[in-house]
Amino acid sequence: MALLLRVVISADEVRRIELPEEPETVDALVYLLKKKFKLEGDFVLQFEDPSFNNALCNLSDISELPPDRAVVHIRWKGARPPKDESDSLRLSATSSLDTARLSTSIDPSPTTSRNVHSASEWPSPFPIPSLSLEVELELRKGNEAYDRTKKGINVTSKIKTEILEKIAQASFAIKQYPEPDERKAIAVALITKYPCLREADGSGYDGWREDIRRKLNTVRAKLSRKQKADKDTAEYTPKRSKRTQITFIPEHPNPEHDASHEQQRILLVEASAKARDVKSFIREKMELTFSLRRKEVLNGQPKVIEIQDRWPALFFKDQIDKEFFRITKKMLLRTFRAAVEKYTPKLIRLYRGKKANFGRNMEDILTKLDDESSDIIRDCKDAALRGLPIFLNEKPKELFRQCLTSEDDVAVKGMAVGILYVLEDCGLERSPKVQNIAVILEERVVLQDISDTPTALAYLFGLLYILNISYPKALLNTFDALQNVFMEIDRKCTPCVQTLKKQLLL
Repeated sequence: MALLLRVVISADEVRRIELPEEPETVDALVYLLKKKFKLEGDFVLQFEDPSFNNALCNLSDISELPPDRAVVHIRWKGARPPKDESDSLRLSATSSLDTARLSTSIDPSPTTSRNVHSASEWPSPFPIPSLSLEVELELRKGNEAYDRTKKGINVTSKIKTEILEKIAQASFAIKQYPEPDERKAIAVALITKYPCLREADGSGYDGWREDIRRKLNTVRAKLSRKQKADKDTAEYTPKRSKRTQITFIPEHPNPEHDASHEQQRILLVEASAKARDVKSFIREKMELTFSLRRKEVLNGQPKVIEIQDRWPALFFKDQIDKEFFRITKKMLLRTFRAAVEKYTPKLIRLYRGKKANFGRNMEDILTKLDDESSDIIRDCKDAALRGLPIFLNEKPKELFRQCLTSEDDVAVKGMAVGILYVLEDCGLERSPKVQNIAVILEERVVLQDISDTPTALAYLFGLLYILNISYPKALLNTFDALQNVFMEIDRKCTPCVQTLKKQLLL
C-alpha cells in the first residue's frame, strides 16, 4: 500500500515523499529517508497523531502511522550535521527535473554513490544495532557462558544471517562503501558487544570481518539489480527469516516473569473491555505478553472460550494478523490475498475442466458465477475458495454454512470450524443477500462483520494456527492446501494437495 509522507526536517526545510509501499519497520523508514534526502547523523522520528489532535508522538512501530498519508518530524540527536554542498547541488538539479516524485534516484552509478557516502563521518565505536529478542537471548546466554569458560558459542546460520543483515542496514545508513579499516571497526565492535562471538584463532574477528565484506558486496549487487529494474525504488529490504516452529515458546524478556506478565494481561483485559480504540496500548501489551500467551496456548491447550476470556484482544482483527506474524514471520492477510489473486483463474479453469467429476455442488457454484455475477472479480475469488473442498473430495458444508438472520444461533450448533454466511430474510421475491460473514470456532462466533470470503478464510486459518487447533479430519486436504499452496508454510502435503500443486504449476 502506497504511503505519502510530509517530512519536517527542520524549521526551514520540509519535504514531500511518496513511497510505493509502506516500510516494514521504523529502521527501514529511517534508512530510506537518509537515502532519499541525503541526511547524515542520528535522529529519531515523531509523527502527528490524529488521535490526540495531531500532537507529536515518538514513532516506535511503523503501524502507528496513519494510513495512506502522514506527517513525520525529524528530531536530531544533537546538532544537525552540515550538508555536503555537492549533495545539495545534485539534489537541486534532480528536483528541477522531477519535483513530483522524490523517489527517483540521483545517480545510481557506483562512483557517484561512493563519493556521496564517503562524506559521512564513520562512528567510533561502530554502533551494533539491536537484534531480535530470540537472538538477543541466545547471545546473552552465550556472553554469560563466555565469562565463565572463555569459550565462544557455536554460531548458527540463523544467528549469523540476522547479525549480518542488521549490520548491513546500519552500515548502509552511513556509507555504502566502507573502507577496510571501517569494516574492521565493525567486526571489533561486534565481538566487544558480544564476546561469545569471538573466534578462537587469530585476532578473534578476522572471520567476521570477511563475512561483513562479502555481505556488503552482496547487498550492493542486489541494490544495483533493483535500481536497474525499477529506478523509483532503491531501498534495501532485508531477507525475511524462515518460518519458526509453531510449537516454539519464547523466553520472557529480561527481567520479566510469569507474575509480571499476568499483571500486564489483566491490564490488557481491562483495556479490551473498556474500548477498542486504545490501539497503541493494546499493541504494546500484546507484544510484551507474547511469551506468556504462547506458553498458555501450547502447554495448557485451553478451549476457545477460555482464551477469549483471558485474551480478548487476541480476537481483534488487527491482532490476529500481528500474532500470526509473531509466530510465522508472514503477513496473514497480505500473503493470503496475494495467493488468492494468483490462483483464482487457474482454479476456475480446473473446476470447469473437471466439472462433470464433482456432481451438483460444483455445477451450482459455476452456474451462479456465470449467471449472477455483478462483481466478477469478487465472485470469481468466492467461487475459487468455495469450490476448493469439492475439488479436494471433501464436503463443502463442513466448512461453509449459511442461514437467515433469525437462524444464526441454530446454524452454529455442531460446527467446530467454519465460515457462516448470514443471509437477509427477504421472502421468496428475490434471492437473499449476504448480511454478515462470521468465523466459527467450537460452536462460537469468534469474529464477524467480515467483508468477503478470502478475508474470512484467512482469519479462520490464522486463528487455527495461533490457537494451535488441529485441522478437522473432514477438511484435512482443504486446510493443507491453504497452508502449503496459499500461505507457503512448508509441511508434508497430503497426496491430494500434492496433485493440486502440480496442476496449478501447469
